[in-house]
Amino acid sequence: MANTKQAAKRARRDARRRERNRYHLSRMRTYIRNFRRMVLEGDLEKAKEFLPEVVSIIQHTASKGVIHKREAARRISRVTNLLNKALSQSQG
Repeated sequence: MANTKQAAKRARRDARRRERNRYHLSRMRTYIRNFRRMVLEGDLEKAKEFLPEVVSIIQHTASKGVIHKREAARRISRVTNLLNKALSQSQG
């Protein structure tokens, strides 16, 4: 428990920020999970339309400081590569 007014305020602020960060992180992970499911089930047209939305959510999460910008770039690269590989396999 906080011993000073300053520490109590900091604890309240940190709790609000933690909630906000968890919301953004959970939302991003859900979008990525749904995207991966689409690709694995072979629904590539739907996944193709959904990719810009997933990328946008990842970038938004990074802009809020919840994840690092390099982590965002890595995640975007991985979901894009996943779709591209699936598309090339379906054509070949």
